[in-house]
Amino acid sequence: MSGRTVRFNDLAIRDDHLARDIEDAIRRVVASSWYVLGPEVEAFEEEFRRASGTQYGIGVASGTDAISLSLLALGVGPGDEVVTSPLTAVFTALAISRLGARPVFADVEKDTLTLSTESVRDRITSRTKAIVPVHLYGNACDMDALMNLAEQHGLQVVEDACQAHGALYRGKQLGSFGHAGAFSFYPTKNLGALGDGGFIATDDEQLALHLKRLRNGGQSSRYLHESIGFNSRLDELQAAVLRVKLPHLERANDRRREISMRYLDALEDTELVPVAVREDSVSARHLFVVKARTRETLEEHLGDHGIETLVHYPVPVHLQPAYRGLEREEGGEGSCPVAEAAAKRIVSLPLYPTMTDVDVDHVVQALRALPVGP
Repeated sequence: MSGRTVRFNDLAIRDDHLARDIEDAIRRVVASSWYVLGPEVEAFEEEFRRASGTQYGIGVASGTDAISLSLLALGVGPGDEVVTSPLTAVFTALAISRLGARPVFADVEKDTLTLSTESVRDRITSRTKAIVPVHLYGNACDMDALMNLAEQHGLQVVEDACQAHGALYRGKQLGSFGHAGAFSFYPTKNLGALGDGGFIATDDEQLALHLKRLRNGGQSSRYLHESIGFNSRLDELQAAVLRVKLPHLERANDRRREISMRYLDALEDTELVPVAVREDSVSARHLFVVKARTRETLEEHLGDHGIETLVHYPVPVHLQPAYRGLEREEGGEGSCPVAEAAAKRIVSLPLYPTMTDVDVDHVVQALRALPVGP
C-alpha cells in the first residue's frame, strides 16, 4: 500500500561529529591499554551520577546486574519477597530471582501502566523485603506514594529506571528517589552503549562502597574477597562511548518528546488511547505506546503503510512459562487484571531521536487514516 518504510528504531550514528568523537574515545582507550575499571569508568561514574541527581554512582555490566546488586547490597536474599510490576521486561524479575528471592507481581494503574501503590500494598507480607518500581516506557511511577508505603513497612526500594534516563518526577530525576536506582545502557536505551552496560545511583555512601566491592567479586583490595560478589564491571570502552553520548542525552530526549507531541495530536480523533504520563512528571519518552481496541487491526494498518511496530510487552511476567507455578496461590492468570488486559492491546510506535520529519509525517498521516474501531 505504501512504498515508504519507517523502521521501528534506528541505532546508526547519523551525526558525523558524534561518530568521530566516539571513534576518538575508542582510540583513546585502546592507546591506554586499560580496559576494565579504569579512568574512563571513574569519569563516567562522576558524570552520570551528577546527571542522575545522586551523590554516588557505580558502573556495572548491565541493567539486570544493577537491580540484582542493589537488592543484594540492601540485604535481599533467599526466601525474601520483592514486589514489582508484571508489565516489564522479564529481566526485572530475573534480577530478583537470581538472588533466590521471589518476585511478587502487583498490578499496574490503568492509565499510566506503572506500578499501582494500592496493589503493592495488598501484596505486602511478613516476607516482603523490597519494592522494585518500574518506570515503564520512560514514565514515572508515583514515587511519593510508593516511598511512603515503603517507609511504613520498613521496605527497601530499588527503582528500575532502565528506560528512564533523564526523566523527572516533581522536578527530580528518576532513579534518585529509592535507596538505589538502576539504569541500563543497552544499545536501544535513551543513553545506549555499543554493547551492554549498567549503572547504580544512590545517595548512601556505605551502600555505594559495598556495591563497588560486590561488582568486583566482593574484593576490598586485590585478591582479598570480603564477601561473595558478582563479576559485573562496566568496561572502559563502553564508559568512554557513554561519556561522549551523555551530553547529547537531553537534546535527544527533547526530540523524542517533540515526536510524541505530534503523535498525541494525531491520535485526538482516533479511538487509540496513548499510555498516559503523570502531570507532575516529565517522561523520557523511551517508547510511545498506545492501546488499541484490536491490536492486530492496528498492526496490519500500519504495516500496510510500511510502518514497523513492536509490542512492549505481549506476555506479562507472571504469565511467562518461567514464572508460572512460582507465584503464590493468589498469583497466575487473573491476579493482575489491568496488566493482563493492557498486554493484549498495547502497540509501540516508531520513536527515536534521528527519526526524520518526513518519517514522522508518514506515521502521523497513517494514524489519521485509521479505520474506525482499531
